[in-house]
Amino acid sequence: MTKKPLVAVTGASSGIGEAVARTFSDAGHPVLMMARRIDKMESMGLPDSICLEVDVRDRDAIKAAVADAEAVYGPVDMMFVNAGVARLADIGRQPPEEWDEMIDINTKGVMNTLHSVMNGMMERKTGTIFMMSSIAGRKVYPDHTVYCGTKYFVHAVSESIREYLSDYNVRVIVLSPGVVETEVLSGVLDEQTLAEYKENKVKMGGGIGPEHVSEIMLHSYQMPQNALIQEICITPTRQKF
Repeated sequence: MTKKPLVAVTGASSGIGEAVARTFSDAGHPVLMMARRIDKMESMGLPDSICLEVDVRDRDAIKAAVADAEAVYGPVDMMFVNAGVARLADIGRQPPEEWDEMIDINTKGVMNTLHSVMNGMMERKTGTIFMMSSIAGRKVYPDHTVYCGTKYFVHAVSESIREYLSDYNVRVIVLSPGVVETEVLSGVLDEQTLAEYKENKVKMGGGIGPEHVSEIMLHSYQMPQNALIQEICITPTRQKF
């Protein structure tokens, strides 16, 4: 049995989720990795890790995954509520099915993930929850309409549960990154929006690495339990919007 507590990550197969799994594993934590692409998680070969195929839209699947990992490594002390999808497009030409997908994953999936660990943390009176939002949860963009809506939802929920869970000594930290070098563009199916996003990304000299986000998350987590960094907003230096 490891001496450090279990951490859990949704959307752990790539991008910031993968970086967080690696960073916390390197720091000596056992890691529960959850995503739909189990082969990518298993290929990371992290020690003391459990890789489970989970769709965050399935509340029971997340609950079962957490229970399975806790039976091996003890209670989840950190949950990274990370899984999400970005279907960016001009709202006038975007298929409504893309709205449905973002709302189901980015909002309902967030609540399902919270539900899997929140009561346990309240009972133990300790724990840390990282909520993946975006700079698009702090300002709006013309081709991010529904995506921004889902990330504003994350901000609103985070503010509410932060106050609620403070009485139980549980920390809630919002992540609001700007442009990061991840697979997020693979979710953009609208060719015009994708081209404009790539053009703006080039102008700012590219995105920051996902490891920059995971490292500051580890630092925030390692602060004493009575010290809370409420929000992390990190962007490329040259990002102007």
